[in-house]
Amino acid sequence: MLYRVFPVALTLAVFFGTALTAAAQQNPVVLMKTSKGDITIEFDQARSPITVKNFLSYVDAKFYDGMIFHRVIPGFMIQGGGLTPDFQEKPAKSPIKNEAGNGLKNLRGTIAMARMEELNSATCQFFINHVDNPSLDTMKYAVFGRVIKGLEVVDAIAEAPTGTIKGYEAAPRQAITIISVRRVETK
Repeated sequence: MLYRVFPVALTLAVFFGTALTAAAQQNPVVLMKTSKGDITIEFDQARSPITVKNFLSYVDAKFYDGMIFHRVIPGFMIQGGGLTPDFQEKPAKSPIKNEAGNGLKNLRGTIAMARMEELNSATCQFFINHVDNPSLDTMKYAVFGRVIKGLEVVDAIAEAPTGTIKGYEAAPRQAITIISVRRVETK
């Protein structure tokens, strides 16, 4: 009986394996140009569909253009996407459902949504993990992608001298600007 099932199972595995590989190749990718260099980020659309759709809606609206990284902690993360260079909050859309628990972990180079204490409060702010941060998985910070190029830029941003500026702690003393974030065509 097993010999009859095995070819079908193998055929399905090959089919779904090919389908999964093709799906992975279709993950959206963005190029984030910053005043410290370029960061290329690939999103996991299959495991974080709500978060990816939300982030890309901000990208498509050019919302992040001219924003800053306003919180930078070496050995932890870099955070941006919500404040202008004069530390004014830019109006955001409604919060989204938290997709933590999707199997993605807060590891070095992953991008996750920043949020308030309320679990479903993420809007436009994001952070990139400078190191592995397993405690953020426990705290349910939703990872939705990873840096595929430009990790040295993340390191450079994380090492910027910081202070308290307009009430924001760990703010870079010299503004680190997000020049633009645009979708990149993938093959």
